[in-house]
Amino acid sequence: MNAAVRAVVRMGIYVGAKVYFIREGYQGMVDGGEDNIKEATWESVSSMLQVGGTVIGSARCKEFRSHEGRLRAAHHLVEKGITNLCVIGGDGSLTGANLFREEWSGLLAELVEQDGKRMSSQEKHSALHIVGMVGSIDNDFCGTDMTIGTDSALHRIIEVVDAIMTTAQSHQRTFVLEVMGRHCGYLALVSALACGADWVLIPEMPPEDGWEDKMCQKLSATRSRGTRLNIIIVAEGAIDRHGKPITSSIVKDLVVKCLGFDTRVTILGHVQRGGTPSAFDRILASRMGVEAVMALLETTANTPACVVSLCGNQSVRLPLMECVQMTQEVQKAMDEKKFEEAVKLRGRYDRDFRVSNFNVAILNVGAPAAGMNAAVRSAVRVGISEGHKMFAVSDGFEGLYKGQIKEIKWADVGGWTGQGGSLLGTNANDNNKPTHPTDHATRAVNNVMITHPQAYLSLLELQEARGTHEEFCVPMIMVPATVSNNVPGSDLSVGADTALNTCDRIKQSASGTKRRVFIIETMGGYCGYLASVGGLAAGADAAYIYEEPFDIRDLQSNVEHLTEKMKTSIQRGLVLRNENSNENYTTDFIYQLYSEEGRGVFDCRKNVLGHMQQGGAPSPFDRNFGTKISAKAMQWITKKLTETFRQGRVFANTEDSCCLLGMRRRNLVFQPVVQLKDDTDFVHRIPKEQWWLKLRPLMKILAKYRTSYDVSDSGQLEHVVRNRPKESDASVAM
Repeated sequence: MNAAVRAVVRMGIYVGAKVYFIREGYQGMVDGGEDNIKEATWESVSSMLQVGGTVIGSARCKEFRSHEGRLRAAHHLVEKGITNLCVIGGDGSLTGANLFREEWSGLLAELVEQDGKRMSSQEKHSALHIVGMVGSIDNDFCGTDMTIGTDSALHRIIEVVDAIMTTAQSHQRTFVLEVMGRHCGYLALVSALACGADWVLIPEMPPEDGWEDKMCQKLSATRSRGTRLNIIIVAEGAIDRHGKPITSSIVKDLVVKCLGFDTRVTILGHVQRGGTPSAFDRILASRMGVEAVMALLETTANTPACVVSLCGNQSVRLPLMECVQMTQEVQKAMDEKKFEEAVKLRGRYDRDFRVSNFNVAILNVGAPAAGMNAAVRSAVRVGISEGHKMFAVSDGFEGLYKGQIKEIKWADVGGWTGQGGSLLGTNANDNNKPTHPTDHATRAVNNVMITHPQAYLSLLELQEARGTHEEFCVPMIMVPATVSNNVPGSDLSVGADTALNTCDRIKQSASGTKRRVFIIETMGGYCGYLASVGGLAAGADAAYIYEEPFDIRDLQSNVEHLTEKMKTSIQRGLVLRNENSNENYTTDFIYQLYSEEGRGVFDCRKNVLGHMQQGGAPSPFDRNFGTKISAKAMQWITKKLTETFRQGRVFANTEDSCCLLGMRRRNLVFQPVVQLKDDTDFVHRIPKEQWWLKLRPLMKILAKYRTSYDVSDSGQLEHVVRNRPKESDASVAM
């Protein structure tokens, strides 16, 4: 929430508006006073990015539900000249905001009737504009793929699960983990995917009668295969088909009674709400905050209240009440025990499974990235579920050439989701490509599924080789997995989110110092994604990248900016540099320049993150993105294998049988690799157009640079700030 507050304040000040904090939510609006409604300054939101919760407070307000309470709130807003509200909350908070907006003209009329001197205020503030952002760890709001706070809550859950797995394996135990979610099972379901849980219970999909026996059979089967631990995740609102609660204690007693397993219960509770926000949440909230301010600037008296949402990889504006009503319809369907309908209302719904019987191989190509193992696990298990015989190739194409290929079974990938690197092995050398196309190993499979941007080049070669080697006339698909996020045809790659969280650790160190500037070198090759988006997440002052050329004048300007910054209450600085941003302006050069020019004002520290960004346990986002995208890729494989199976063999030689599966704006899209050639800079191994470059102005604006904002954070040429309002023209409160 604090990242959203910071973005609204700084973007509001940037466009010339007065911005106010309303402390303690609607209670502060009803109570009024200088302490509750206070003008915000640029410096008042510094050092907020790494702080959990909300620094301006939040509280339930019974008074605001009454007409008298809303009348008092209107009075206090009119006193401050506030005409725009940015509300961060759940469906209840947003519904209250919309009701307040609808009553606004009537409330003003009552105020005028009570005091005729307010007539001028009525004319000046005849309309109240509202934009909402959803802050909820449950991710239970229809219309957005992710709400602010959800990813951080998943981080807390996965941290606990990873810690529990160590002791569980040591003692051969079963753990029942209860997570939040009274009416929504998102946290339980996604954390179960991220940690490879054995069983999950959520409100929207109550288990069929007799689930107790099925669960115990599943747990017993995993133990018989040599697994030393079992994990069961229960949402706090889990119920059975008859509406009876299924609690963590009930599940524990069931396991002990039926199986005799040593079983422990862990209830996370409000731990999930706390802690440092993840990089994903900071970026999401920052983008939403900026979009909210732009929406307020562009709204008119007839514009319906909107909510800023995330759809795929884009910030979009949706009608607020339509989203609220759909959210309420979910609960209504659950109350009426229409669970299938509730699941459909939650979002995209697809149960189209096909069963076949083919051989499918998986290999990792290029450098390792966190989340690769989760992707492999998902592909293996979905493939086996669809009737395929799955094969694992060790050490990329080198292993394929040498025949290092063996069958991989369901149990072989147990516990893989939380492990970093590539357990299959990979090879990042330039020679790691298919130089022996007729090798016997390629004939053993009907399909090849591979990862990493280097794999993109390999797929092109494999497709071109189809003309002379029929062995490659099989469906092939690539899942993007790289910390650099430089795969053509995909906005996001598995592994990039984990690397971004690594970048942020430096910010946490810097936040405790004064008059110090950190110079950080990130990975990425020629792609500046980590430096740019990591800079946005960490509140950096500058990020030097290859895609945006810079010279000594830019460096000098940045030094001067930091020198001026040190004269304010914000006495910390963070500068990021992508490793290949410039061959002459090296990290050492920039460090020495800043140290010399800042002498007497600030001192500098230098850090090269290096391969640390490739390692460590994958973040919840990367675990789940890898799981979902690989499952979708495996379903595509099944479809293509079925379509191309003729006369007892698979023969696939069309462009659409050799694809990359990538996130494009709002959807996961299958794209023939041949069609991506024109979009690729092969020399520098980056896409020619990269969506995240549109975020760079936001980083500069939020760091108080004088810069133009000509594009939206969603990458569309939509918002052009031509005539900034004067300071007295607009006021925004949140």
